Amino acid sequence: MAQPGGVATNRAELADFLRRGRARLTPPDVGLTAGARRRTPGLRREEVAQLAGMSADYYTRLEQCRGPRPSRQMLTALARALRLTDDERDHLFHLTGEEPPRRETASAHVPPGLMLILDRLHDTPAQVVTDCGEVLAQNAMARALTGDVMSRPRRERNLVRLHFLDPAARALFPEEDRPHLARAHVASLRAVAAARPDDPEPAALVAGLRAGSEEFARLWDEHEVSVRHKATKRFQHPLVGLLDLDCEVMLSHDHHQLLIIHTARPGTDSHERLELLRVLGVQDMTPHDASTRRAVRRAV
Repeated sequence: MAQPGGVATNRAELADFLRRGRARLTPPDVGLTAGARRRTPGLRREEVAQLAGMSADYYTRLEQCRGPRPSRQMLTALARALRLTDDERDHLFHLTGEEPPRRETASAHVPPGLMLILDRLHDTPAQVVTDCGEVLAQNAMARALTGDVMSRPRRERNLVRLHFLDPAARALFPEEDRPHLARAHVASLRAVAAARPDDPEPAALVAGLRAGSEEFARLWDEHEVSVRHKATKRFQHPLVGLLDLDCEVMLSHDHHQLLIIHTARPGTDSHERLELLRVLGVQDMTPHDASTRRAVRRAV
């Protein structure tokens, strides 16, 4: 398939690369349960599709050399699903006639090592975000705590944007905590924007937030600077109630990506509620069934 500028997608090479990438992974490698009666090694096609957020039919057609050219966003999702290294990710882009993302700016590609850690965290909320606040990957507990951010369009996956422009996302935190969280978001973003003056991503995010939020514009003009670090956060979950969680932040080698882990201290009410949240899994974040809410409250 010819691309703009005469560059063609190498369908056969792409299909082979995807098949080999799928075959070398096992379900536990990506945080999935192996289950029984697996006839072939590696992941199933539908498992890769699930991890990449695409239909199984679309992914199957890619492996059968008959699918349409994936978008850049889809290529990034495939690279993440197959736990590709930066070099392998670049090769995937080249096979479709696309220019790989520039490495000198913050990348949306999560390194395999960071994804491996995320996949192993089954009982505590964890997610990978860029230094600008874009969510790149969530585990099941993070989705249960704050909702499935990865199901949103990419523009709406940014934690700073969500805090200032999405009332539902802001409502996950107690009202009295929101001013402090707002200041922390703005101070962290200012530090990133100053460190990467030639990167259009933080500049565009700041411009959009200044235009869309008077609160953000006011805080930005105060010129406070900080970076994300260990803290304690309170979440007002609609099902299990108030959670006091310790927030640990691990940095990637280039400091452009952060693994954020939320834990509760053993023996506390929050620890019991976090365990209940693990059992409940991802539920409707705004439940309307009063009997369901009463049952959960009795459990906690």
